[in-house]
Amino acid sequence: MVGIAILCAVLAAGCGALGAMLQHAGVRETPGLKLTQAHRLVTSRRWVYGFLILVACAMLQVLALALAPVSVVAPLNALAIPIIAVARAHKLTGLLAVAVVVATAGIVVFVSITAGQAVPTVVSPKVALQAGQLVVAGVLVCVVAATFTTGTIRAFALAMGAGILYGLVAVLVRDVTTSLPIIEWISLTGLAVAFLTGAWFIQLGYAAGPPDLVVAGQTVVNPIVAAWIGIKLVGEGTGMSALSQAGLVISAIAAVTGTVVLAYYHRARVEA
Repeated sequence: MVGIAILCAVLAAGCGALGAMLQHAGVRETPGLKLTQAHRLVTSRRWVYGFLILVACAMLQVLALALAPVSVVAPLNALAIPIIAVARAHKLTGLLAVAVVVATAGIVVFVSITAGQAVPTVVSPKVALQAGQLVVAGVLVCVVAATFTTGTIRAFALAMGAGILYGLVAVLVRDVTTSLPIIEWISLTGLAVAFLTGAWFIQLGYAAGPPDLVVAGQTVVNPIVAAWIGIKLVGEGTGMSALSQAGLVISAIAAVTGTVVLAYYHRARVEA
């Protein structure tokens, strides 16, 4: 089951990368985007194609989360970052190649550890509420930062807000799917609100900055938040040795470092 979940999550990362690039192109065709003008996005064929691909991405992620712990599935979302970086690169430079390898290796090592040692657990209502409260606090900080900034900083703040929300979404999806046929209405409602809010943050982020930066921001924060909730709050890390936990930290740092370098590479390329 874990192997199928990992395959679904990897395919979802590929769909997420393609959908993000198409939606960014669509948002750029709709200048001056505001919340009251969201309906204008459907007039862009590329945005609609991106939306449909992201729906397929979401379905694959739901299936993956139904089959494996959050801390195994969520980190694989970050594979979208090196995919986009390579797809948009005019040429593969040494810096770009190293950043892609480091980020990808960090993700692979992290998932290898959690796939072997993460314990499948049930998300209790108390944990879901606690996670929701922490996420709301983090999102409010990002909203304040985005409100008083412009350009790439605003795009990154919005992307981080989306990533925090999507981290909660992953946990709530796990809760809803593992509770079936009983429907956890509170978790389902929170899931829908968090997902829609995060999706809108991403569209605003696309309008403010490049897709590489937006996807990098939300895709790095997303698995970190989801994995932290899964391991620390839900209890998926119960029984992990100190060596395994050290491996998780080191691999996470490698993945984040590689992603930051990819974002820097893109910004330098744009400025050039």
